[in-house]
Amino acid sequence: MVRRVLISTLLVLAMTSAAWAQSPKVEVAGLFGYTLSDGVSGEPYKAGDGNTYDRVDLKDSMNYGLAFGVFVGPKAQIGFLWRRQPTTVQVAGPSKTTDVADMNIDGYHVYGAYYFGDPDGKVRPYILLGLGATNYGGFSYQTSAGTQTTSGNAQFSSTWGAGVKFYPSPKAGLQFGVQWTPTYIKSDPDGWWCGWYGCYVVSDAQYSNQVEFVGGVTFRF
Repeated sequence: MVRRVLISTLLVLAMTSAAWAQSPKVEVAGLFGYTLSDGVSGEPYKAGDGNTYDRVDLKDSMNYGLAFGVFVGPKAQIGFLWRRQPTTVQVAGPSKTTDVADMNIDGYHVYGAYYFGDPDGKVRPYILLGLGATNYGGFSYQTSAGTQTTSGNAQFSSTWGAGVKFYPSPKAGLQFGVQWTPTYIKSDPDGWWCGWYGCYVVSDAQYSNQVEFVGGVTFRF
């Protein structure tokens, strides 16, 4: 009995390895979708228009990008993701929200993905984790003192995703998924914590979050 189980297991592994050896190893995808974005809060500031603002936010908008991945096993892939969200910077307060300027947000992440199902299956769910940076592009805006310009700023970020890919043909497919990209922006003092070793200022970290609904066309080589 044990011998039959061992032989069956080896046969399954051999067939899986043979199928993967003949499967495409490289994927290139064009991505597009929609992003839900938020910003961060700060100290109230009275602007030249007489209104008080205490938040900087980013408008929800379309996104697009590219992905390149290489399979390193039947279910494992490593690759690189670039996404761009053309958006609008807003300042908000208790009584008013004002558009400031248009800006691009670019995400650059190296990722690892795990795929479920048969390597040659027509439907393959996946999960992924990426590490890299989110770059907030520079922009110009108008004030009572004239035109002001701010430079771009890149911050470390991670990206977490899940989705499914459909392969109607061996060389091309479609993908649909969702990704969450939290980007650390700043920390605000949030009181004191006291313990055996003394007292310390506790900080409240603030993240700018992007939730991306992504579709794409995938080509396999």
